[in-house]
Amino acid sequence: MNQSSGAGHQQRQRPIPAAPGHAPGLLDIMTRRLLRPHFQPVVDIVLRTVYGYESLIRGPQASPWHEPAALFREAHRLGVSERLELDCVQAGIADFPLDVASCLFLNLSAGALVQYWRRWGQRMPGELLGPAAAMTRTIVIELSGCDAVNDLGADAAAELCDAILALRDFGVRVALDGGLNPSALQLWADAQPDLIKLDRQVFAGIGTNERRQKLARGLVGMARSLGTAVVAAGIENTEDLEAARDLGIRYAQGWLLGRPDPCPARELPSALHAALERERPIRASEDSAYGTVAALRLAAPTVSVGVHTNDDLHRLFVEHDNLHAVAVLDAQQRPVGIVPRRTFAERYALRYTRELFGRNPCTSFMNDNPVTIDRAASIAQLSHILLSEDQSYLVDGFIITDAGRYEGLGTGEALVRAVTEMRIEAARYANPLTSLPGNIPISQQLEALLARGKSFVACYADLDHFKPFNDVYGYWRGDAMIRLCAEIIQRHADPRCDFVGHVGGDDFVVLFLSPDWEVRAHHIVAEFADEARALYDEADRAEGGLHADDRHGVPRFFPCVTLGMGAVRVHGEGIGLLRAEDVASAAAQVKRRVKRDGLSLVVQDYAAMAQPTVPGSP
Repeated sequence: MNQSSGAGHQQRQRPIPAAPGHAPGLLDIMTRRLLRPHFQPVVDIVLRTVYGYESLIRGPQASPWHEPAALFREAHRLGVSERLELDCVQAGIADFPLDVASCLFLNLSAGALVQYWRRWGQRMPGELLGPAAAMTRTIVIELSGCDAVNDLGADAAAELCDAILALRDFGVRVALDGGLNPSALQLWADAQPDLIKLDRQVFAGIGTNERRQKLARGLVGMARSLGTAVVAAGIENTEDLEAARDLGIRYAQGWLLGRPDPCPARELPSALHAALERERPIRASEDSAYGTVAALRLAAPTVSVGVHTNDDLHRLFVEHDNLHAVAVLDAQQRPVGIVPRRTFAERYALRYTRELFGRNPCTSFMNDNPVTIDRAASIAQLSHILLSEDQSYLVDGFIITDAGRYEGLGTGEALVRAVTEMRIEAARYANPLTSLPGNIPISQQLEALLARGKSFVACYADLDHFKPFNDVYGYWRGDAMIRLCAEIIQRHADPRCDFVGHVGGDDFVVLFLSPDWEVRAHHIVAEFADEARALYDEADRAEGGLHADDRHGVPRFFPCVTLGMGAVRVHGEGIGLLRAEDVASAAAQVKRRVKRDGLSLVVQDYAAMAQPTVPGSP
């Protein structure tokens, strides 16, 4: 239960009624406490649960001040913006339902927080949260408008950091809304917020916009380096949700996931579960035996609310020596909590506990906020949980569900082992120079595509005139050339569906599912030819190449290094009957033609290559 909201709820007074026929002004609305929060869910797309709710304020329905933009414009005109923000925070706390076990996001402008800090100093967190101040772990203060802080004076930025640190010391988490303007970026680095919310300017249309994907990928990488979780805001369609998920983002918010409502939505809609379960880009490593949470499932008995008692729980633990926990379910077989053996045994071992509590409901000693994971979630997605603040799953374990209903239990030990094995396997078969998947993952990826009958294009790429470059400039610059090639290929491959592997040396494999793969391939070849010249000395660059001995020791001139790609289109009937080695051999064969004829890209259909040669044909 959200205890912090409960304390506030008890202090909430009834609003003062308006006079008949009187349309209240903003000051009247604030005095009568007519502000009403609407709660919009923030979803954990890894665990497929509601992580929290953002409190979004509304004025009276029939008034000109119903929409928040109008409310705050009028507050600014009247000079009561800080008072309005404080009222909004306290209204959100007071009206948040008592029985919702999720965190509550409360909005504040950075400028208002600075003013509260100046007014109250170290007392600020308690004054701000009021009756909820004693129970703060479920509160998240979401800051916006960081770029306006400097208008409050030279010391305002430092005071803002001090205020944020005071909130965090008080146990309140802090989220930064935005993060793309210089002030927000500076605050992100200095104050180290717990979450960063990236809004519509990043995620609107990201599912089909590669530039937005690249921007988001860079911001997510920066967040990981700073230890900040990311919330993808403005998610309004399934394509954008899938793109956010595939970027490794854990939290999301938007109309697709739930609209603001006075009564918080308790569960995700079934259509959203279906969208999250939709097939992700094929990754062979996720098709392994430990690829999804379903592989970690342990069958275990359960107890039900209103049916079983603590004595029933005790009997289960006695009868099942290896049972680490028991899930508590409602009448619809949905988990409402978990009772860990350790906690239950400690409580039941106390004197008179069994006599006093034995016939009490089985919910007496349960954790009502367990880690719950859908069976279809991949192990790769769950690596975030290992770094989460709540580490109770290590001892208590977690509940596995199927579309919200109980499926079984999992142990923290099994999860840690699966994630560790996945990372070890990825590191074991990755190329040490580029960290790209090596030969074995490439073969597995080919097999996965063929097994699922997916049409794709297999490209074999390598560098022309690389050996003389490496001989003249040495392995250090040669390695830089190979890393440049890897970087450019990855820059133009779509991470949502394409696969890039490094066979070794200067040989790469790209498995394209992108429909515009040929445009991407031409961009790769052209950009490499342009950027590779920067690795030559100025004199060689001006000459367009270098002088070196060929394989037979004969001095000759070699043009600048270029990239050639041989592409094989694999499509049509019978894909599932092909072998990975057949496709790899065909791609290598086309690549030899690229070398022989001095071309940059040659494309052939696998079906045409596999047909028997007609006598007399060339």
